[in-house]
Order: sequence, then structure tokens, then C-alpha cells
Amino acid sequence: MEHTVMGSQAGPPRILIVDDEAINVETLAWMLKEAGFEPLKAQSGPGGRELAAREQPDLIILDIMMPGETGFDTCAKLTRDPATADIPIIFISGLDDVDNKVKGLRMGAVDYVTKPFAREEVIARVKIHIRLRRGMRALLDEQAAKLAQIRDAQQSILVAPEDLPEARFAVRYLPVLEAGGDFYDVFPWSDTVMGYLVADISGHDLGASFVTSSLKALLRQNIGPLFTPVETLKNINRVLGSLLRDGKHLTAILACVNRRRGRLTLVSGGHPPPVLVSAAGEASVLATEGDVLGVFPVVQFGSLEFPVSPGDRLFLYTDGLIERFGPRAVGREKGLTALVGHCRRAAGLPLAAAVTAVAEAMAADGEAPQDDMVLMGIEV
Repeated sequence: MEHTVMGSQAGPPRILIVDDEAINVETLAWMLKEAGFEPLKAQSGPGGRELAAREQPDLIILDIMMPGETGFDTCAKLTRDPATADIPIIFISGLDDVDNKVKGLRMGAVDYVTKPFAREEVIARVKIHIRLRRGMRALLDEQAAKLAQIRDAQQSILVAPEDLPEARFAVRYLPVLEAGGDFYDVFPWSDTVMGYLVADISGHDLGASFVTSSLKALLRQNIGPLFTPVETLKNINRVLGSLLRDGKHLTAILACVNRRRGRLTLVSGGHPPPVLVSAAGEASVLATEGDVLGVFPVVQFGSLEFPVSPGDRLFLYTDGLIERFGPRAVGREKGLTALVGHCRRAAGLPLAAAVTAVAEAMAADGEAPQDDMVLMGIEV
């Protein structure tokens, strides 16, 4: 008797056989069981699909010529269903012409065996494709673990409100990938001034997340009494020009709050405008102009300075909060209008609750986010 060793997974690999002819089902089941596999059986496409979704077999052997729902129909439905889409399918059929083989492979099957089939061929192909699937799963698990490490490293450099209570801020941070291209930081600029930065690096890939890991150190080297906020962003731009490639760039908004003097300074590098909500509940958009960072050697940044009062709130964010693409697209102007309204309505809530309420209201359609998102609330 031949036995198989298919990795560290508990129990023998399970193979689903879908064929309307009972003799074929029983013959294949006997072959597979003798080789050390666990056969599952179905005699129709709908029955096979239901069994596949429930039992999650390692592989499906699928007959093409079945009454009603053909094997091609079943394959199409299996590959469209997220619950079964990654289960490898081997077609088995008396149709041995090239057109049917190509059609089956194009529909998502991984292999094609013609009847009458030889036991050795069936078992060999089953082994190969289960090994390939398990190897791919192991690779994906390894990649996921590495991404989790990157995510944890990135999260560890983000300041939490409880780490710096004197900064009086709350934040919601949601990366699309395990590690994102959005970044924020909060830091004492001087004894009397607190600094807040929100930045967005173009792209959703890991290259963007690696830049954010360097941005914190770069920022901290260029703050303090030796620099104005504009000089800080200009210094960062000089360094980013040598780091960013393939059209990547960074937008940033830097806010400096002097609560003792009641002054707010804003510097923008191509970033969406902040929203200011006064202690009385009036909301306004603080429009600023400025160049993005990392593209041009010489840049100009928009700058605003104006008085603020205790109880005023400033909301900084990235464009993933206000923009959507695709069939339910939301443009920046419409999204910003909605954001202003939600910030105004949340004025009576404690700051952390207000940030949560605004973030959830902006995502009320229930769709998965398309871009990284940061929303930071600051109370004067």
C-alpha cells in the first residue's frame, strides 16, 4: 500500500470528488483512500460546491460532463466564491481535445486528466498540486508574519495620547496594508509649543511604509528653537528628494500650538486643509497652499498663524478619510464638506469620542477603506 506524507498538517489530505457517475466516484475514492488520502464525494455541481464550502478540502477532482450544471459551470462558481476560490481543481473528463483542456485551465483549474485515467497519473497529479498549494500557503503565512512585524514596528513609533497627555490629542489610524504609508507624530517643539504632524506618502506598497519609519527620526532632527516650522518642512524635503523614487511624494501638515499665548501656526505641504471647530461649535476650513515634498529641490509652503482659545479643536487628517474611488466615488470637495459637518456635530463630545464619531461617520457606508487613513483631533 502506498502512503503519502503531505507536510505537518494534521490528518490526511482531503480530496473532493464531484462526478455524476457513481462508478467513477467510487473508483476514484478507492484509489485515493489506498494512497492515504481522505475522499469526499458529491454527484452534482451544486452538491459539490456546498460540500467544498463546508468541508474545505485540499483539492477538488471535478468531472466536466454532468447534467444540469456542467463541470465548467461548477468551476466558475467555485472560483468566484471567496470560500472556495483558492481550492485547486483538477478536471477529469473523456473530452481530450485541446480546446476543452485550454478552456478548463483558463477557468481556473490547475490540471486536466482524461478518461480512462490511470491510478498512478491521478495520484501523482493530486500530490503535486496539494504540495504546491501548501507551499504557497506557507509562503503567504511567512509574508504575513513579516508584514505583522513591520506593522508592529511602525505602530511602536506612533505616539499614543496617553504617552503625551499634555498634548491633548486623540487619533484614529487605519492602514490599508499591514503597514501603511500614512504617518503622524506629536512632540514638544519647545517648553511652550506642542507640535503635531500628519503626513501621507503616495502609494499603498511597503516602500511607502519604510519611508514612514525614517520620517520620525528625520522630523525630530529638524524641530526646536533652531528652526521655524517652514524651515522644518524644507529640510525634510531636501532629504526626501534623495529617498523617494518612482514618482513617490509626501504631503504633510504641521501644526504648532502655543497654548500659553493662544496661537496656532500651520504649515502645509500639499496636504488637505485642516478643520477648526471653535469652542462655540462653529466649524471652518483652514485653506493653505503648498508644494508636496520629495519632488522639487526648491519648494514653497503655505503658512497660517492666528489666535485660538481654550476649547477650540483642530482636526488634521489624510485624504483617505474624505476621498473614495470607483462606483461610489466621493470627490475631495464633497468629502471635505461632509467632514466639516461631522466635526461640527461632534463638538459636544469629549475629544476622543469626537474623533471616533467623526471617523465612523465618514465610513458609514460600510465599505472597506481604499486608502490609509489618519484623523487627529487636537484641543487647545
